Amino acid sequence: MTGARELGSTGRTVGPLGLGCMGMSWGYAESARDDRQSVRVIRDAVEAGAELIDTALVYGDGHNERLVGEALGTTGRTGDGPLLDRVVLATKGGLVVDDLATKSMHRDGRPASLTAQVDASLTRLGVDHIDLYYLHRVDPAVPVEESWAALADLVATGKIRWLGLSEATVDQAETAHRIHPVTAVQSELSLWTRGPLWAAPYRRTPSPARGPGSTPVATCSMLAWTRDHGASFIPFAPLGRGYLTGTLAPGEFEETDFRAANSRFTTEAFRRNRAITDAVAEIAEKHDATPAQVSLAWLLGLSDNIIPIPGTRSGRHLRENLAASDLVLSGEERQVLDELPTAFGTRY
Repeated sequence: MTGARELGSTGRTVGPLGLGCMGMSWGYAESARDDRQSVRVIRDAVEAGAELIDTALVYGDGHNERLVGEALGTTGRTGDGPLLDRVVLATKGGLVVDDLATKSMHRDGRPASLTAQVDASLTRLGVDHIDLYYLHRVDPAVPVEESWAALADLVATGKIRWLGLSEATVDQAETAHRIHPVTAVQSELSLWTRGPLWAAPYRRTPSPARGPGSTPVATCSMLAWTRDHGASFIPFAPLGRGYLTGTLAPGEFEETDFRAANSRFTTEAFRRNRAITDAVAEIAEKHDATPAQVSLAWLLGLSDNIIPIPGTRSGRHLRENLAASDLVLSGEERQVLDELPTAFGTRY
């Protein structure tokens, strides 16, 4: 891979693409889960320069954190030392599983609960600190200021190095940033999910020049906010949960697969969204590349602070994905992709 990128304003650089590990534990085609193969993929990713490794408490109710911990632990040694020393290890809390079989969960951003969640994640990962810890979702029953202050306290104690927000609004990010720096924002962003590129109103941090009590309302996209505040933007599902690879078909998903009940993966959705995959495939053919590589190259070209985290359990797909950092799209090709139609169907 080429083109290392700084994580937020930390001074720590990572490869331009990371690895999302959720699908190794739950969400997609769970009958094909293979922990040994997933461990190999995680280790191969780090060797190839994918140094941002992403997991979460809720992924398999702790299973994914244990898996990542095994892959990056002292047994995963290379000539350069333990893999753990070479990565930015990211996990998340604030979402708690109620029933693993049905994947029911609830938000819990209470300070005491977040502290307990962090301690449990440290144990599962087998580490003494977490590099990047996200508030996975803002709990509507708890002011974001309270959740964020509790996590900032854990930074002060050394249990966490940097903080991030997942699927937050611009207003929530601005509020949190007043208390403690937001190093990264993680949200879904891809050729068929572009919400973070749309402007939204938020209460800008008051300026001393305007006097006390002045909280002007501004508009800004989530991506623009991260650029303005020295934060990274981390797109999850950058390949549209596999749709943008052009290899999926309706009706092929297991009952427990997230996509089986999602409106973007119905027969009608595949028909109505075909213009998206056709355009991506056409550009890919010109470059002798895969549609996944084109999709990732488009993301990387949006902004220097973007670090996508495509997920895979396949060594071949891992290598293909990481090669996207070397693919340069022309201005005309980017315009074609920029103007693709809005995807039919909802995200959730």
